[in-house]
Amino acid sequence: MYRIQIGLCVAFSLAVAWAQPNRGYYRFPSVHGNQVLFTAEGDLWQVGIEGGVARRLTTHPGDETRAAFSPDGSTIAFSADYEGPTEVYTMPASGGLPTRRTFEGGALVAGWTPDGKVLYTTRRYSTLPDTQLATIDPQNHIELLPLSQAAQGVYDAVGKTLFFTRLSFQGSHAKRYQGGTAQKIWRFAPAQEAVPLTAEFAGSSKDAMWWNRRVYFLTDRDGTMNLWSMDENGKNLKQHTHHQGWDAQTPSLSQGRIAYKLGADLRVYDIASASDKVILIELTSDFDHLREHWVKKPADFDTAAHISHDGDHLVMTARGKVFVLPAKQGRLVEATPRTPGRFRDARMMPDGKSLIVLSTESGETELWKLPANGVGKGERLTTDAKVLRWEPIPSPDGRWVAHQDKDNELWLLEMGTKTQKKIYTEVAAFDSSPVFSSVRWSPDSRWLTFSTDAPNDFEQIFLYNVETGSITPLTTERYNSANASWSSDGEWIYFLSDRALKSVVQAPWGQRQPDPYFDRSFKIYQLALRKGQRSPFEPPDELHPDKPADKPDETAKTADKPAEGAKKPDAPKSEKKPEPPKVEIDLDGIASRLTEVPAPPGNYAALSATEKRLCWLNFDRSNPDKTALDCLDISNKPENKPETLLEGVNGYELSGNGKKLFVRKKDDLFVLDAAMKADALKNPKTLEEAKVDLKDWAFTIVPTEEFHEMFMDAWRLHRDYFYDRNMHRLDWRAVREKYLPLVDRVRDREELSDLLAQMVSELSALHTFVGGGDVRRGPDQVQLAALGARLERDTKSGGYVIQHIYRSDPDRPDKLAPLAKPGVDLSDGDVILSLNGRDALAAEDIGALLRNQAGKQTLLKVRTSGKNDPRDVVVKPITMQQESDLRYHEWEFTRRMRVEEQGASQIGYVHLRAMGSNDINQWAENFYPVFDRQGLIIDVRHNGGGNIDSWILAKLLRKAWFYWQPRVGRPSWNMQYAFRGHMALLCDEWTGSDGEAFSEGFRQLGLGKLIGTRTWGGEIWLSASNVLADRGIATAAELGVFSPDGKKWLIEGHGVDPDIVVDNLPNATFNGQDLQLETAIQYLRGMIKEKPVPVPAAPPYPDNRYTRSAGGGKAAAIR
Repeated sequence: MYRIQIGLCVAFSLAVAWAQPNRGYYRFPSVHGNQVLFTAEGDLWQVGIEGGVARRLTTHPGDETRAAFSPDGSTIAFSADYEGPTEVYTMPASGGLPTRRTFEGGALVAGWTPDGKVLYTTRRYSTLPDTQLATIDPQNHIELLPLSQAAQGVYDAVGKTLFFTRLSFQGSHAKRYQGGTAQKIWRFAPAQEAVPLTAEFAGSSKDAMWWNRRVYFLTDRDGTMNLWSMDENGKNLKQHTHHQGWDAQTPSLSQGRIAYKLGADLRVYDIASASDKVILIELTSDFDHLREHWVKKPADFDTAAHISHDGDHLVMTARGKVFVLPAKQGRLVEATPRTPGRFRDARMMPDGKSLIVLSTESGETELWKLPANGVGKGERLTTDAKVLRWEPIPSPDGRWVAHQDKDNELWLLEMGTKTQKKIYTEVAAFDSSPVFSSVRWSPDSRWLTFSTDAPNDFEQIFLYNVETGSITPLTTERYNSANASWSSDGEWIYFLSDRALKSVVQAPWGQRQPDPYFDRSFKIYQLALRKGQRSPFEPPDELHPDKPADKPDETAKTADKPAEGAKKPDAPKSEKKPEPPKVEIDLDGIASRLTEVPAPPGNYAALSATEKRLCWLNFDRSNPDKTALDCLDISNKPENKPETLLEGVNGYELSGNGKKLFVRKKDDLFVLDAAMKADALKNPKTLEEAKVDLKDWAFTIVPTEEFHEMFMDAWRLHRDYFYDRNMHRLDWRAVREKYLPLVDRVRDREELSDLLAQMVSELSALHTFVGGGDVRRGPDQVQLAALGARLERDTKSGGYVIQHIYRSDPDRPDKLAPLAKPGVDLSDGDVILSLNGRDALAAEDIGALLRNQAGKQTLLKVRTSGKNDPRDVVVKPITMQQESDLRYHEWEFTRRMRVEEQGASQIGYVHLRAMGSNDINQWAENFYPVFDRQGLIIDVRHNGGGNIDSWILAKLLRKAWFYWQPRVGRPSWNMQYAFRGHMALLCDEWTGSDGEAFSEGFRQLGLGKLIGTRTWGGEIWLSASNVLADRGIATAAELGVFSPDGKKWLIEGHGVDPDIVVDNLPNATFNGQDLQLETAIQYLRGMIKEKPVPVPAAPPYPDNRYTRSAGGGKAAAIR
């Protein structure tokens, strides 16, 4: 009881502090003596350790973080993105001009060495994408510490022994994480291998700090991140703080005091007195990040765009707000008032006077009606939302609105009575987006069609009768059918279905085991709604002669034309709109009245029917930029063929009256006449005239309001997307109330992300990533460039010595480093003397001279090792990401060469960086050349995941069950390209997500042994669909994975345990050893020796000579 009361008092005091207007949200403290540095509003600040008014040190629009005092307190090192990439800078502690120290494309300050060098983390030099520690001295000499993995560290007072956090943060925000990538503290001394100090605890131990022969650090051994300490050998543990529920973060130690972050505050712990208190800080600031500001490119944030019923307006939803834009001329309307909540998917009602929209103003996603002209208050229509709702679609008469929700329920709202009716519930296997597609109303508003998945996951079209509530399937489960569209006269339903199944690959013969592939499988079909209807595409015959087309009245062209100079007559008064046709449907035998529309099969989507034509998207699976808008006249003329109206289309929508087409082409929007022909659009002026003018579309946001809305939205979306409805048994509302008060402390977008990360981490689930959003950047975004080599500054040589050019597979000239290209022909040991005429030594780092040079011709003056005369060469530097790819490629190539050498060419090697579309290409490139080996190593270390595990597992499960023996040559086997030998899989702590699924599947399916270390532990899959209004996200884990017997969840939180545990130790690996690979090679060599896998020889050929039996009876063949 006493502890609970203390917790309530602390919570109350924090709430009081949060209410102060000059309080901020504080991150990354660094303490020295009586001074504390920290980040707030993306800038660096300094304050006394007792608190008070802080002094701002930086003012750049971007982020300055991770500041650290030098040992003497005179200098600050910090990370900043002044020119785009995050780099190390230094500046006087009293303030002054920052000096850039690195040009690496991602360098984070970790602290200082006792002798005054900046200690920082980098991935600039690692082959595998690992974080390493490096130092940089005042002369900008960079020294990489001899550790393959090190993400944070501190030296003892002598500066000889390093205590370091071996692994970097694994990326997913999860409290009490105990997977294979949990951070541990290690000790490293020169000429020795690093040793673990906290390996006995499965959870995290990180952020080592040294003081008086003890190592202080953060760990969640009691369920919450608190300050602990141990001796230099990892013994004699002691807990110092006892926070519950709020994790201590980013600590910094100086002279026996530790400053750290807790919630939105900074605290200081005094080791000697064991006292702990909050540092009360006030910011003297104009809080510019909170100032109302303009969104000048709203299209960057639009989430929905729809055309009005008459086609004269567009309704755009962007940044959680709703706008009505004129298609031609008129007033741009901001239809949403400044109210709390997020607006989604607004559409114009058929009367053109109001909008139907989803809004979270009430706290849940409810349906609202808003005035289309922006004048007047909105009206809430529903009050029963439990989860996220989607896609409100009004009926043509405006009486009904169909919509659906995240629980896969389809609803019907009657506008007049505001009553709701659930009309269908779908139990889909998984879908993060709306499960009901192509929800379309009949012209008379009495019928509704929709598509959803059948139990076999094939899409099926259903018909709903609004008057009776009956539901009738219009298509079967045998084929995917969708995009139902009503004809304007209510006589037909057109739809798409993938029934043209013809494999592009005709047989399993060929290189790399070609699989069947069905391209261009969709055709257009029409369904007659009454018996006896004749297709409008059916050619005429003697019983059904073609009706003569009405000839235009030639006199009508001039009859109403006033004489020149005459007064124009008054415009006619608008006539009453004609009544829609009453749709009568004969349901008996309706499925048998199906016919094809005369259009060739293709990759089709988004079918719509106007009065006189059909329109759809025709896309190229290999190139989405080639998507075209095709149309076909509803006509039985022999010359009637589909035509491409526009190419390069991203999407389109038909207006409710069928007269206009709203088309999106990249960043441009167009409203076209639905009857327009392709020839008319060949004139660029025609398309330009149809373009919607967006240049005046701009609006303001108030960050304080938006931050609050996005916090609530992130909380709601996590609730609605998370795979477990019970939220891992957390009281999710209590979690919201715990963190909600801190929103008022948030001063910029990065701080909001930090707060969201704290909130969602309560679920202790992986695949919970937080980032993105409208983060303020500086005006300078300067790209770095590289030469594909490690370079070292050497004043004696007069330039930069090439220490190592990254090696590449000779079969892959596309992977050649710029310095190794033919015609350049540089080698290790050569010297770069100048770059574009500038002395290479004139800059502290050659990276300064390479800025903005990626892909451009660059003149180098070089001197070949052992020669005196320099020469000029022209190279094209590459981006930092491309150089990272070269380093990774070198690692892959050298692994393969080791396997070739040590495996005596009996063992193949395949590395997979991830499990995405590019990685199946990597699989094909590396597996098929070695499919006939006796051993195979599949290396998924550092595999970043994806979704193609089933593809590869299926190929590995192929078995050779018989052999072919030709007249001449060696036998071959069926199944083609089946691997017959022994296999082993390499995994490590950075094997994640689908890489882990593949690893566990490899073992469960009996394919071979797993060698390495325990994997990440993230096996609740996700779609990353729960995006916030400003394009930021706090991803939700959406799809749990469990065992076939239904008894346990697989992999999540723990990872995949290898059969043979082998760790690649940091120092030995840095020096070139790969013990995991060596173990796999030795294991497979032993298996091959013990159980060789030769190709069997063919049996004796049959002897089919004819003989006569001894008794003169039956003939017999000799066999």
